[in-house]
Amino acid sequence: MTRLREQVLSLIWQSHRPLGAYDILDSLNADGRKAAPPTVYRTLDFLQRMGLVHRIASLNAFVGCTQPSHHHSGCFLICETCHNVLELPSSSIRNAIEGEARKQGFAPRETVVEVTGLCPACKDDGPTNE
Repeated sequence: MTRLREQVLSLIWQSHRPLGAYDILDSLNADGRKAAPPTVYRTLDFLQRMGLVHRIASLNAFVGCTQPSHHHSGCFLICETCHNVLELPSSSIRNAIEGEARKQGFAPRETVVEVTGLCPACKDDGPTNE
């Protein structure tokens, strides 16, 4: 693990919200490190391959993996208001999706589920409690 990889992973874990590559780049440059976008993207790709971070496609951002000890697909609850992300244990969800895909003759490689809505805090702060 290089110093840059450790710094990027630390930035992601310190944030309680997903971080985009340019957010990370800005933080690195603010700390005096002169990093370029390709370097940050390569670092994020490495951290993702190692199972240490997940990419949230709908936000084009990254979060720390809560279960880095084993490779798994992600299932995320994403708050539309505060953008906090919660990773759920996804084995039953992944198995259901992969089972249905196989029934259609489809060979899934990776399953990532992103569910948007309101977290408890934002739901309670809204004009109506649903």
